[in-house]
Amino acid sequence: MASNADFVQYIADQCSGAGEITVKKMFGDYGIYCNGKIFGLICDDRFYIKPTEAVRPLLHTLTLRPPYVGAKPYFYIADVDNHEYLSMLVRETCKALPEPKPKKSKAPNRS
Repeated sequence: MASNADFVQYIADQCSGAGEITVKKMFGDYGIYCNGKIFGLICDDRFYIKPTEAVRPLLHTLTLRPPYVGAKPYFYIADVDNHEYLSMLVRETCKALPEPKPKKSKAPNRS
């Protein structure tokens, strides 16, 4: 089951205090980014963030579960109605995550 577009937008809006939030459709659900860094997933109308030790003690409820079959466990965030809480979790998660690797430019094939 894919996520509802209204739910995806709601989560993006709730996280907006952390920076520029964007979402990208992937595999029928969504990756969610802050300032270009992927920090979580929205799958089946559920919100997940990448697990980091920095965020673990900040969680109201610690629930680790895979967002889809075969995935590594992420922090499942059930309390999505608190804008300040979600923005803080996103900020702290992004601080703890490595910077994205620069994309290799695709040079034209000159055969």
